[in-house]
Amino acid sequence: MTHPHPILPGATLGMLGGGQLGRMFTTAAQTMGYKVIVLEPDPNSPAGIIANQHICAKYTDEGALSQLAELCDAITTEFENIPATTLSYLEAKTVVHPSSKALASTQNRIIEKQFIESLGINVAPFAAIRSGDDIDAIEHSFQFPAILKVANFGYDGKGQVVCETADDVRAAFTSLEGVECVLEQRINLEREISTVLARGQSSNITHFPIAENVHINGILHATTVPSSVPEQQAKIALEMADKIANGLDYVGTMAVEFFVSTAGDILANEIAPRPHNSGHFTLDACETSQFEQQVRMLCGLPSGNCELTSPVVMINILGDVWGNSAPNWQNLLSQSQNKLHLYGKKEARVGRKMGHFNVLAPTLDQATEIALQSFEDLKAD
Repeated sequence: MTHPHPILPGATLGMLGGGQLGRMFTTAAQTMGYKVIVLEPDPNSPAGIIANQHICAKYTDEGALSQLAELCDAITTEFENIPATTLSYLEAKTVVHPSSKALASTQNRIIEKQFIESLGINVAPFAAIRSGDDIDAIEHSFQFPAILKVANFGYDGKGQVVCETADDVRAAFTSLEGVECVLEQRINLEREISTVLARGQSSNITHFPIAENVHINGILHATTVPSSVPEQQAKIALEMADKIANGLDYVGTMAVEFFVSTAGDILANEIAPRPHNSGHFTLDACETSQFEQQVRMLCGLPSGNCELTSPVVMINILGDVWGNSAPNWQNLLSQSQNKLHLYGKKEARVGRKMGHFNVLAPTLDQATEIALQSFEDLKAD
């Protein structure tokens, strides 16, 4: 269902998923005067604990979904692994963005890559691996090194194994319990970049500035804006992202991650049908945050201004930083340029995203220097 009229403050918005992205959406929506109901199975979820109401239920619980649909003027999601069937169930009852169709194209890595290729956009060479026969078939033609990734439900480097030979692929496929996988050729990387965009119901698109990303162990560590990407490459990446958003007939906030190879090729890596970790810089360094954009797109409102107001470096804070004691918040907060965002997660675990901080400074060099030092100081006992 779609609304011809914008949904205005005072209305109730639904959020499927209770993690930090849901939490930051909830904060943005409540600031603008909306009520938010979160549906999420974890009773202590970051979004659930600050929402106006938390329906504690599985994403497949039809009773809970009916209740959500009845109470909400529009519903959105914070991560792509919500079953598409859940969204189509809700779509019959109320406004849902992004659509179940858009989500279905991004939930499986093989389908996602085939979809991107169908738009004439390059991805890293890949092969679908569903059985041992598939490995035999590519043994002599595939260029190694490569990465074997589970096709469904993989995120933050989980379910990924680096492979140097076909035998490595066999071992990795077995270790991943023979689930459907995609084998991706490893690219000689110059850098990794991403763009977060917002596409409205009238198909107009606005972009945040291109971000440059550094990953450690498959998890985003740092995002730098403005990026050092030449203007021509940035333009190509944005055109590709627009093509993807239009191809999905997407409504909402969306991110696309790209590889830039040492040869200068730009390859689409992944689509995230939601706000993205690499867009957290927008909370402090842009006129409008990616989460306010998510509210605006869901409600059929015009886009906010996406311009950068300051050079910025975003650093993720993972559970690793805790060690045997709490991080040294005193050090971090004694730097006036640091903006801390913690997600209200109960327990710190290695690799778990606990929060992030944005460093704003007059120049990118200054921001980078403060970010490096502040991250070191966080770990200091």
